[in-house]
Amino acid sequence: MEEPIFCRKLRERFGEEIVDSYESYGMHTFVVKKERIVDICRFLKEDPDLRFNYLSDICGVDYHPERPRFEVVYHLYSIPFKYRLRLKCKVDEGEAVPSVTPVWKTANWHEREAYDMFGITFDGHPDLRRIYLWEGFEGYPLRKDFPLRGYRDEYNPFGEEKKD
Repeated sequence: MEEPIFCRKLRERFGEEIVDSYESYGMHTFVVKKERIVDICRFLKEDPDLRFNYLSDICGVDYHPERPRFEVVYHLYSIPFKYRLRLKCKVDEGEAVPSVTPVWKTANWHEREAYDMFGITFDGHPDLRRIYLWEGFEGYPLRKDFPLRGYRDEYNPFGEEKKD
């Protein structure tokens, strides 16, 4: 079967920025260098043959204890052409991924969720703060090393003691 146009165009334009690519369950996935994620997303959205105009999700994945520890996953959809595409970029603890909020405004909420749950930061984000948990909350609940009962504090007397 012939490779979809968006795969060909991505390879032609950003071949050096693509770390890996594969197809799984009918969805094409490209692992790209995090430094170019904004350029790649802008190209996918603005190219008239592709028009990935819907960012359906951004999520984090924790591969603790591997390095780099995290993966940021972007699920894109082209409403006019009905294409689906997954982009991934790897980031280690303490590093940041460029924000794609200039490309899709809805990225604001998705990136805040990845920050709140995993502690992944996004350079250039207009308002990077917690979205579910209060500002004083310690830790990131979806990290693999976060205790199942949370940390002990005034609201959670049954949690684990915080390790220094």
